[in-house]
Amino acid sequence: MISVEKIGGTSMSAFGDVLRHIMLYDKARIYGRIYVVSAYSGVTNQLLEHKKTGEPGIYALFAERKDYHGALSNLAQSLKKLNAGFADLGLPLDVADAFVDTRIGEARKYLDAMHHVLASGYLSRENVLLAAREVLASIGESHSAFNAVEMLKAAGVNAILLDLAGFHDDEALTIDQRISNSFKDLDLANNVVVATGYTKGIEGIMREFDRGYSEVTFSKIAVEVRPAEAVIHKEFHLSSADPNIVGLENAVIVGATNYDVADQLADVGMEAIHPKASKPMERAGIPIRLKNTFEPEHPGTLITKDYVGERARVEIVTGSDKVTLVEIHDPSMVGTVGFDLGILEIFRRHDVSYILKATNANSIAHLLWENSVTPALIDELETTYQVVTIKPSAIVCTIGSNISIPGVLARAAQALAEAEVNVNCVSQTLRQVNMQFIVEREDYKKSIIALNHSLCVNSGTPVPVA
Repeated sequence: MISVEKIGGTSMSAFGDVLRHIMLYDKARIYGRIYVVSAYSGVTNQLLEHKKTGEPGIYALFAERKDYHGALSNLAQSLKKLNAGFADLGLPLDVADAFVDTRIGEARKYLDAMHHVLASGYLSRENVLLAAREVLASIGESHSAFNAVEMLKAAGVNAILLDLAGFHDDEALTIDQRISNSFKDLDLANNVVVATGYTKGIEGIMREFDRGYSEVTFSKIAVEVRPAEAVIHKEFHLSSADPNIVGLENAVIVGATNYDVADQLADVGMEAIHPKASKPMERAGIPIRLKNTFEPEHPGTLITKDYVGERARVEIVTGSDKVTLVEIHDPSMVGTVGFDLGILEIFRRHDVSYILKATNANSIAHLLWENSVTPALIDELETTYQVVTIKPSAIVCTIGSNISIPGVLARAAQALAEAEVNVNCVSQTLRQVNMQFIVEREDYKKSIIALNHSLCVNSGTPVPVA
């Protein structure tokens, strides 16, 4: 049985646990497994920019024509330090360090060529910078995949490196073509294949998917080989709420859910899987299993296309405190056909997407990601409309494949009221898979705890095991 499995950066950094709990855990099925690996934790942040804080990395130095050579040399030392930490797992340091030097040397040549092209003015700056991001992003996954194969070989396993970064070819292939060509004639049944999460393609995987690219590679490989299941290994279970907020003892493992729920999670930044990665797998009918790297005996959570809980229950409480509520109040709104179209056209001009929308006779509120609310956006809204209110906020969501429960909305509101949380906006569609509450930012964690306790921990509904 062939399986395709994604291993995230935090898990890759604890590669001893990956070997013990994933790759070598079941002696009867070591082979026939394809692992799609991320860069070690923090490496892509160093190459591009910090995913959460936005702190610039090597890419910004290149874009600003600063000392990216020195930064690449520092990166080489950081990667070699990571290598040293895996020596006791059999990683041959001379071979691994030589790979680092070679790959960074190759990347430096690519960047130098791009630097000269930028100076010439022959090509657009935007396209050259996008190409630079592609080159830099690929380094981390190539490094971790190379090391994984060497450590598997040291453990006596037949392992094949599938470096999809394409550093050594000039073929003008799409991402799909590169993946399809790479799997031709591979003996999957008698080998372990370790593939890079980055894939080179003429459309540019970073241009298409930005930092979600490793899950896109995982998805495309799964669609190519059609496993019975695709597995994502993370350092945590998919649970009813963030254990760091509610406590591990109050985080109920979901067990089973569907792709619709996964989309709801992605919409508020809690990605079980990148939505652009999940859609091809959903259409192909490939289930996704989310497992905890450090609990190999636990079946985890299975995501399928058609799952609906036999009994109604809230599966997950999540949200974000990195959002801003933008409310437009204008008396001329009443009875005006298409009034909200004007707002959306402004959003489109500023490349802004909204998470939630609530409206009444003369007010429309949109919830936006905090970092998309720019001074230019606010200026245009205030120039166009009578009253514009900008309010830093938090969103908390109660999500489930079957939450069409009489009284669940009242119960959620009651839980928030008892926690002394005021609800500023609320939204729920007819499908009833997601109730969304906008609250004060300082009430975010309190709201998550209250809703998780009332609707998940004390729901009285057993968790399914798939």
